Amino acid sequence: MKNKCLFPLLLFIFSNYLYTQTCIKNVTIIDVEKQKLISNQTVIITDDLISNIHKSNNKILPKNATIIDGTGKYLIPGLIDTHIHFFQNGGLYTRPDAIDLRKFKDYNQEIAYANTDMETKLKRYVENGITTVIDVGANYHLLKQRNNFTDKPFSPSIFITGPLLTTYEPKVYEDLGENEPFILTKTIEDGINGVQKQLKYKPDFIKIWYIVGVDGLSIEESAHKNLPIIKAIINEAHKNNLKVAVHATQRITAQLAVENGADFLVHSIDDEILKDDFVKLLKKNKTILSPTLIVHNGYVNTFGQKLNISNYELLKADSHQLGSLLDLKHLSDTTLVKNYKNYANSQKSIENLKKTDSISLVNLKILSDAGVLIATGTDAGNIGTLHASSYLKELKAMRKSGMSNWKIIQASTLNGAKVFDKENEFGTVTIGKKANLVLLDANPIEDIENVTKINTVINKGVFIKPNTLIKDSPTDLAQRQLNAYNFRNIDAFLEPYADDVEIYSYPDKLLYRGKETMRKHYSKMFDKIPNLHCELKERIVQGNIVIDKERVQFGNKIIEAVAIYHIENNKIKRVYFIQ
Repeated sequence: MKNKCLFPLLLFIFSNYLYTQTCIKNVTIIDVEKQKLISNQTVIITDDLISNIHKSNNKILPKNATIIDGTGKYLIPGLIDTHIHFFQNGGLYTRPDAIDLRKFKDYNQEIAYANTDMETKLKRYVENGITTVIDVGANYHLLKQRNNFTDKPFSPSIFITGPLLTTYEPKVYEDLGENEPFILTKTIEDGINGVQKQLKYKPDFIKIWYIVGVDGLSIEESAHKNLPIIKAIINEAHKNNLKVAVHATQRITAQLAVENGADFLVHSIDDEILKDDFVKLLKKNKTILSPTLIVHNGYVNTFGQKLNISNYELLKADSHQLGSLLDLKHLSDTTLVKNYKNYANSQKSIENLKKTDSISLVNLKILSDAGVLIATGTDAGNIGTLHASSYLKELKAMRKSGMSNWKIIQASTLNGAKVFDKENEFGTVTIGKKANLVLLDANPIEDIENVTKINTVINKGVFIKPNTLIKDSPTDLAQRQLNAYNFRNIDAFLEPYADDVEIYSYPDKLLYRGKETMRKHYSKMFDKIPNLHCELKERIVQGNIVIDKERVQFGNKIIEAVAIYHIENNKIKRVYFIQ
C-alpha cells in the first residue's frame, strides 16, 4: 500500500526534472499570420515547444522556470532561408564553371573547405536568427553529413536534396564521386534513375536544374525538347513522396515545370513580365516561389570589382571567403581579370543586369500582390552571396520590389515552413509549435534591418546568445580588419581592435596608442588616398600571434610590409609594422 502511494509522488517529483521551462514575459509577439503586433505577452517554452502564451499580468508563472524580461523586445518566428548551397562557399573560387581560377587555387581545396566548414556555416545561420535552411542542390557527401547535426542546438533544421538532376553538366564538376553536385540526365531513363540513386541517402526533396539553350536551340525549343525528362523526374519523385524544386528562370521553363507538377520554383522569372494566366497557374497549383534577387548581382559586382559590402556583412560573414572576393584586384593573370572586368562593366552587361533586376522586382510584386506564396531565399554559397550574412541584403531587395515588411517577414518565416508542409510545426509564434524563435531588440515591421538586432535566438528550445556560437580565431580577427581596410570601412576596420590598442614600428618604437587615435589616422587615409589595396601574400600563425606579409598599394606607390598582430582577450592588442 505504501509503495502504491509513493509511486505517484515520485512520478510528480521526477516529472519536474524531466523538462525545462523558460518564460519570456512582457514581450511583443510579431503575429506573421494575422499581420499584427500583440503586446504585453508571456510566452512559455517547455523543452523545445511553445507550451503556453497569455497576457502578461500577475498570473503565477511556472515554478522553477527561467524568467526572461522581454520588455521593449519583439518575438518573431525563426527565419528561414529556402535556398542555399553547402557545397559552395561564397568566395571567388567556389564556382570554377563561372570563372576558372584553378591554376591559382585547386578546386579540391574548395571541396575540402565546404566539407569541413559545414558546422561553422550552420552556427553562422543560427547566429543570424536563421533556424531553418533548405539546401536546394548538394551532393551525396553532404547528404550524409547533415545527419551529424540533426539534434544539435547550434544547427538550424536542415532540409536538403542531393545532386541536381540536369540535362547539362559543366565539365569541371564531372568525376568528383560523392562530391559531384550534378547528375546528368540525357534520357527519360536517366531522369528516373537519377531520382532512384538518391533515395538511399534519404533526401528531403529532388531538385531539377532546368537549363535550356546550351544545346544550340532556342529557349522555347530547348525547353520542350527536355520536357519529357523533366516530367519523368517529377513523376518519379512524387511516386516516392518527394517534392520537386526546379531552377527555371525563363517564363516558359517555369510554366512547363509547374504544369507538370513542380512544387517549388527556386528563382525569379527574369525574361518577361508575368501575365495573369501564369499567376493563376501558380495559385491553382499552390506553387511556392523563392525570388533569390541578389545572387546575379553578386557575380557581376565581383567580376566588375565594384562590390558594395555592408558593415553588417563585414562583421558577420566568413571573413576569409569575403576577403577572396577582392583577389581579382591582384591576381597575376591580368588578361583574364581584365576580360571579366570589362565584361561585367560593359554597357551591355549593365543594361542586361538592370533589365533582369527590374523584371524580377516587378514580377515579385505581381506575384506577392496576387497571393502567390513567396518564400525568402538567397542562393547563398554562390560567388558574392555569402552564407547567412547575405540574408539581410535579400530582404532589402524584396523591400525594393514594393513588398511590405509584414509580407517580407511572412515570406521569411511561415511561407518558408510551407515549402515542406511544416506550417503546423514552426513558422509562427503559436502554442504547440517548435520553439524556433528570435528575440529582437527592435521592431522589424518598422525597419526590416531590425531583424539583425538580435538579443537571443531560441533554437530547438535552447536559448542562445548570438556572440557565443562562433569564437573568432586570431586569423579571423586579422582577416576581418584586412577586409574592412580594403573596403575603406573605418567602423568595421576598428571593430577587431582593443580600445587601448598599441601600434609599433618594429621592434619597439611606439607610434600611437588607442582606438580613437587609430580612427583619426586611418579615416584620413581611407578618405584621401586613391587605389588603396592590401594584398595578403603570406600568413603565419603562432598561438595568438598572426604574422602577415603584405603588398600594399597607396595610389601609384607599392610597398612590401609585414604586420605582426598580437591578440589578447579576443581583440588585437598590439600591432608591429616592419617595412
